[in-house]
Amino acid sequence: MVTVTGYVDRIVFRNEENGYTVFNFIEGQKEHVCVGVLQSINEGEYAQISGDVVIHPVYDAQIRVSSYELRMPEDKEAILRYLGSGAIKGVGMKLADRIVQKFGEEALRIVEEEPERLAEVRGISLAKAMDIAEQLEEKRDMRSVMMYLQKYGITATMGLKIYRQYGNRVQQVLEENPYRLAEEIQGIGFRIADEIARRIGVAADSDFRIQSGISHVLLQASNDGHTYLPKEQLRLRVCELLNLEDLELEPHLMDLSIQRKIIVKKEEGSDLIYASTYYYTELNVARMLLDLNHSFEESQDQVNRLLPVIERELGMTLEEEQKQAVLQSATHGILVITGGPGTGKTTTINAIIRYFENEEKEIRLAAPTGRAAKRMTETTGYEAQTIHRLLELSGGMEEGEPIRFERNEMNPLETEVLIIDEMSMVDIFLMHSLLRAISVGTRLILVGDVDQLPSVGPGRVLKDIIDSGCFPVVKLNRIFRQATQSDIVTSAHQINRGEMVDLTRAKDFLFIRREEASRVAGVIVTLVREKLPKYVQAGIAEIQVLSPTKKGNLGTVSLNRILQRELNPPEPGKEEREQGDVIFREGDKVMQIRNNYQIEWEKRGRHGIVLERGTGIFNGDMGIIRIINPTTELMEVEFDDNRYVVYSFKDLEELELAYAVTVHKSQGSEYPAVVIPVLSGPSMLMNRNILYTAVTRAKKCVCLVGIESTVAAMIENAGEHKRYSSLQNRIREQQEEGMRIWTDGI
Repeated sequence: MVTVTGYVDRIVFRNEENGYTVFNFIEGQKEHVCVGVLQSINEGEYAQISGDVVIHPVYDAQIRVSSYELRMPEDKEAILRYLGSGAIKGVGMKLADRIVQKFGEEALRIVEEEPERLAEVRGISLAKAMDIAEQLEEKRDMRSVMMYLQKYGITATMGLKIYRQYGNRVQQVLEENPYRLAEEIQGIGFRIADEIARRIGVAADSDFRIQSGISHVLLQASNDGHTYLPKEQLRLRVCELLNLEDLELEPHLMDLSIQRKIIVKKEEGSDLIYASTYYYTELNVARMLLDLNHSFEESQDQVNRLLPVIERELGMTLEEEQKQAVLQSATHGILVITGGPGTGKTTTINAIIRYFENEEKEIRLAAPTGRAAKRMTETTGYEAQTIHRLLELSGGMEEGEPIRFERNEMNPLETEVLIIDEMSMVDIFLMHSLLRAISVGTRLILVGDVDQLPSVGPGRVLKDIIDSGCFPVVKLNRIFRQATQSDIVTSAHQINRGEMVDLTRAKDFLFIRREEASRVAGVIVTLVREKLPKYVQAGIAEIQVLSPTKKGNLGTVSLNRILQRELNPPEPGKEEREQGDVIFREGDKVMQIRNNYQIEWEKRGRHGIVLERGTGIFNGDMGIIRIINPTTELMEVEFDDNRYVVYSFKDLEELELAYAVTVHKSQGSEYPAVVIPVLSGPSMLMNRNILYTAVTRAKKCVCLVGIESTVAAMIENAGEHKRYSSLQNRIREQQEEGMRIWTDGI
């Protein structure tokens, strides 16, 4: 063990997540290389360091720091280093030298006690003198806070966030209620706050802990698609989270209700517990939908006169349901169109567009994902955007800056007709943002397949709107003749009706029997690499493997390792980056797994010329890794539509390999061919809804690999994951309230 005193000359490396630091340390005339977890030490700082001397095989002798204590510099050289390190904005080495030449070893005392005297130094005004003093005081305070937080295992990055939120009140906040961290600081969740609370000594049955646990459980429930939880479900989950055997929720629910953090609704004899944000979001969506649901003066005769014109323009005769959709879109503020594959949703959209074009109305089209918007553009000939771009996403570029949409009630969309496709993917929050930007008098047409999986985010908006019974709905049931020639379409409808499909077909709905996971994986590789690209005339990257599960031998994690090894093996000169248990390699197919509203992208033309810039990459967007640069620690990904995004290595947790993705992640996408392993898996995921959604993702070919009995079991298993959502109840309540107010006014 050695102890040395001196100053930090240079930070060579620092991991901001765990505080691991490599730095050069000057003790008199000696220089040491030091390594260790030091949360807040900076260049120029004076310190006493203790640790063991170790011999590194490459870098020779190092001090492995076990403890350190920051001290105020004691001599002119140390003071000069401290002031001139660049840590104080506006003070470089030359100005620091003038300060030390003027005041000598009294320099820091004068900055603290008589800061106005700094104005005696050439180049320092009185305002600058006070600014230097304030910066030094803040750094001293921050250093004290960071040393305090270090006792509780809080990383430097996290500690800085806490300090920025609370300043010198950090110790007071943590000792009073450490669970405030989870509520008030982005990136610090319940589990981190709970661990800090445990180290501080907060009791396991503390009111603060239980109430924070309730909020956390409701938040986690939203990740599973729920907007509320029944009281007993909530109690069981909170007990499991907090490791408490028995828990009386009532007093805590009352306290949280008084604080307006939750809403308790009694419906159908049960208490339903909402986080306030989710309840009021559903309530506002219901109100705005009903506000838009006006009747328009267009008569049926007026619409009927235009229908022959529309049919001539489309070159086809419309079915009665499609004509009804055109009529309803003309006469109502809101219309829902739903139907399975091959039932004419696209033709119906085109007919509605033609009607409003003839009426000289302004029309806008949008969909939840880039892929869905691109497909909408191709099938209608009308430009479609993602909902995020339609609403003009902005903000979030700086830390703490909120994400916002520029289009809202104060700056509504300038359109008379808005058509949204793939509505099954739209969650309650995106729907809320969309409705805020739509003026009363605009016609809103919602199109989607209600039998597909619901949105990844909370709620089941499309289904709840339909089930409310408060809006016109056109359900397209007839499969068109050209669609009946597709085994994909006919099989999808059979699956949806719970009928076993014919697995002996050999055109575009294929089944390959394999009984072992390793053999299923082998067939999948052969199909993706060799057979299907030729069969459907597409690139290997366009063939998509869809698995019901993430885990297991045929889950996406395992299949991605296998497919990466076979389709994009390591080669000399091909850069890689290991992130956790995943290796990213140049040429890999990847998917963004969470919404990142602030990340920048650019579209490029020939010779790399930038044609367009924007922000936002969203959950489910797919791309190819083009460049990995270990020196700059950056990775470039080319997403659909020629959008290039540069990721820092520390942000790679937002990506995962995408040779195989879950069926949930494939929503809104369409691929030339899909391959689906059907061997085994948990019953809650091996169900009809999952299989139906997976099959309907394919344009030209579906290939199931596994055993017939699993296919039959999935079709028979009509149960799907229960999703607690109550938008339909809020719609009915609001409509009844509106009727009551109207009748009371008569």
